[in-house]
Amino acid sequence: MSELQALFGGTFDPIHFGHLRPVEALAQQTGLQRVTLLPNNVPPHRPQPEASAAQRVDMLRCAIAGLPLFDIDTRELARDTPSWTVTTLEAWRAERGVAQPLGFIIGQDSLLSLASWHRWQDLLSLCHLLVCQRPGYATRFEAPEMQQWLNEHLAGDIRQLHQQPAGHIWLADTPLYNISATEIRRRRHQNLPCDDLLPPAVIDYIDREGLYRD
Repeated sequence: MSELQALFGGTFDPIHFGHLRPVEALAQQTGLQRVTLLPNNVPPHRPQPEASAAQRVDMLRCAIAGLPLFDIDTRELARDTPSWTVTTLEAWRAERGVAQPLGFIIGQDSLLSLASWHRWQDLLSLCHLLVCQRPGYATRFEAPEMQQWLNEHLAGDIRQLHQQPAGHIWLADTPLYNISATEIRRRRHQNLPCDDLLPPAVIDYIDREGLYRD
């Protein structure tokens, strides 16, 4: 089997156990060898993260120190324009060649809203979609045609993710963590502890930088 690699994008403001632990479980379940964290650029017309791009990357580095599964790709932060997932995946595919099995990790909430994504129909030509469960979200599409699309592309065997470069959807049986960066920021602003929500090294960095304080 070829080495399956995957991208996992997010604002990561800050990164927390709700990001890391489901992905670690997904990797163990699927034999995923490498997960590249992709911090998103937030265009100027959108609400800006409280942490700067450099601080968000620093927090990622703190979080993955000693975790060989993960690395970081900062290409989207170098752009001034909105980054479409599909264009990032096209670049990633071009770099890694047509035969490399690639995955893109999303949450169940993102899967259910996929039809609103830019050129979403092209995603499975570039990668497999690896879907982590999210608390409180449905397990089926409301639209029958989207449910049919899902059923047609579901992988029934993990080997399909390694033997083919793209084209399958894997619904992972990952643990549910009801943790959000919004909640962490709220708790920090109220001087409430977050010790069980994110890695100690990230908390230390947040304290040093004075992040998420009024």
